[in-house]
Formats: sequence, C-alpha cells, structure tokens
Amino acid sequence: MRVEIWSDIACPWCYVGKARFEKALAAFPHRDGVEVVHRSFELDPGRAKDDVQPVLTMLTAKYGMSEAQAQAGEDNLGAQAAAEGLDYRTRGRDHGSTFDMHRLLHLAKEQGRQEALLDGLYRANFADERSVYNDDERLVELAVAAGLDADAVREVLADPTAYADEVRADEREAAQLGATGVPFFVLDRKYGVSGAQPAEVFAQALTQAWGERAPLTLIEEAGGADVCGPDGCAVPRN
Repeated sequence: MRVEIWSDIACPWCYVGKARFEKALAAFPHRDGVEVVHRSFELDPGRAKDDVQPVLTMLTAKYGMSEAQAQAGEDNLGAQAAAEGLDYRTRGRDHGSTFDMHRLLHLAKEQGRQEALLDGLYRANFADERSVYNDDERLVELAVAAGLDADAVREVLADPTAYADEVRADEREAAQLGATGVPFFVLDRKYGVSGAQPAEVFAQALTQAWGERAPLTLIEEAGGADVCGPDGCAVPRN
C-alpha cells in the first residue's frame, strides 16, 4: 500500500502531522507493506527567494491578527509539537520560500534519502536558531547531513530549473485531488486524510485502506498457461 503525503517545510502542522502519522504507522501490523512517498506543496508559491521575514510579521499581515494573537498561536503550536516529542522554537523563526527545499527533496528521493532530508529540514526550520531561508550553504549542510553529495546539491541550487517541473507536477496533482491545504495524506489513491489528525485517526485510515485493497482477479484459459515459478519454468510441449 502506498501513502502519499503532500506537505511544506514552512507548515508547522505538517511537522506535527508527520510525527502523528509515523506514530500510527509504527504500531500498524502491516507497516512493512506500506510505502511512504512525500510530495511537494508550497504554502507561499511564487515567493521570491530573498523575501524573508519573521514568522510573526507574516502571520499578522496574512491573517489580519494582532502580534499577540500570532504569538499565542505559535505558543499553542509549540505545545502541540512538544506533545509529540518535537522541538519547536516559538520565537525568532523566519518565513520564506521553500521552493529550493522541495527541489532538493526530489534530488534526495532519487537517492533514497528523501525522508532523512525532510526530517532535517523540519528540525532546522522549527527548532534551530539559524534560518533555512535564502541561505544556500545552510541547505547544503543539511543535505550533506542527510547523505547527499555537496557538489550535486550545489549544482541543483545553482540551476533554478532543476527539479522545478517535478515540484510543479506534485502541486498540480494536489489540486486535482482536491487538496487546498497541507498536510494532505492519500492512501492508495482511495482515501484522503486532511490535516494533522490524531494518531488514532491515521491508524483507523491505515486499517481501513489496507482491509479494502481489492484482491487480484486472475484471468486464465482452461488448463492455464506456461509460467516460471520457484520450482523452475514449464517445459514447452509439442
């Protein structure tokens, strides 16, 4: 069974939701039969790379709330993250473009390091003091820590077209599936789960999707046909 997760590194609920989903997956009896694929989604597409501002400034401008309300929201998110065992800086974080991070995640996917890089980017954005925005060398450091080659990472960052089509394709697909926000989880292209739901909800969704997988229907002629199997291959007969 495949689970696809659309998310953005700038999304705090994606950070929390990933931890909740992983808690459910760890307890799922068929977890070894579940493939998890991460897909790209930008909360702020088209934002210039050098357009970086404090999170509180972004929140007050985007949602029309006061700074006190924005800070209260961040404090609440910090508590939610802590409940999942995650570090979360409620003050002093930045907000900016995540496009380059998504491009690097596609590079990492090709090399089987996507999960490691995504975790590193989340930790850096939500827990570390140093910003991840408009700082290519910071992204190189994080990618190398996730097991990627530094030169390959710098090559991607230097070419804004590298993996850009893959990022945009993920985002178009999210729109086609009806995702208007993230995190957005799709199980076997049959069930969708929106938001950072409790682990119990993810557990229920995994169980339901696994149990409703359609069994394979075989179509054969009478007498069957020649096949190769564990005991060898059928010998042709005249």
